[in-house]
Amino acid sequence: MTADEILRDIQSGRFAPVYFLHGEEPFFIDQIADAVEAKALPEVERGFNQTILYGKEVDHLTLLDHLRRYPMMSERQVVLLREAQEMKSLTELTSYIENPMPSTVFVASYKHKKIDARTKFGKALGGKNIVFYESKKLYDNQIPDWISSACKVRKQNIEPAAAMLMAEYLGTELSKITNELDKLALNLPTGTAITVAHVQDNIGISKDYNVFELQKALATRDRAKVARIQQHFAANIKKNPLIVTISSLYAYFSKVFMLHALKGQPDSEVLKALELRSDWFLKEYKAAAANFSAGQCAQVISHLKNYDLRSKGVNNDGTEEAELMKELFWKILN
Repeated sequence: MTADEILRDIQSGRFAPVYFLHGEEPFFIDQIADAVEAKALPEVERGFNQTILYGKEVDHLTLLDHLRRYPMMSERQVVLLREAQEMKSLTELTSYIENPMPSTVFVASYKHKKIDARTKFGKALGGKNIVFYESKKLYDNQIPDWISSACKVRKQNIEPAAAMLMAEYLGTELSKITNELDKLALNLPTGTAITVAHVQDNIGISKDYNVFELQKALATRDRAKVARIQQHFAANIKKNPLIVTISSLYAYFSKVFMLHALKGQPDSEVLKALELRSDWFLKEYKAAAANFSAGQCAQVISHLKNYDLRSKGVNNDGTEEAELMKELFWKILN
């Protein structure tokens, strides 16, 4: 089941006896656990029938005592195990997972890693009526679409360029993105189409000094603008780390390189191959391809790989991050 399918069941009042939520992305784990906490019991019943435990503080025997008790004057009880990855005797719950109490809703939040489904415990979690959900991290190129979907839930639309800007600036941390979307929802009227200007004004992204503007300046070989952006990034290096800038530029110039190989293909096929969301983006990539040949793109990608290693301390003679950035931009332009 997907996270959305699980959430729909919870919202409809259909609960499983066990939810084991594991994986690298904590956002979906928290989302499902919070939904069970909010919907499984009326607020007046939670004092007697809801228990919250922490993996670092509880052993399996204590947890089993809670799981096997009967609810008080209620259809069900809820037991929430947070930080389940810290529980040393977690696999001792195998027999309970194989035969859970029908009146208990047990939610285990096992964050930042996954359980091996090949073990006896893992196989038990694959049993009937058990929700065994792996929360996977989204790839960089999936974030703009996720942002668009999240906006629709808030009854708002977002322009593709604005979603891309948020993704580039905020990265893949979904909880951080959600906080910023909540801020936009509070500050903008319902139904507002979120633009780049809205994102810049409400999230604190500079209108002139961001990775989008850097890409455009490099693609058009605007040396003066690249220099201004480099100086701004250097003065605010914690907000504009080189490793993030390199990642964005690598994705950008990789697409420009691919565009050369797709020359003569219909725009619809090019959009699909480059995973671009609109003709607006394709127009910009075509402009970049006019200024950077396939060979030059390959050279840029080589520079990016080299400086990625240097930024991580490989073959670096102690050059500061800001100076590495300046060197990199100069090599791209030359």
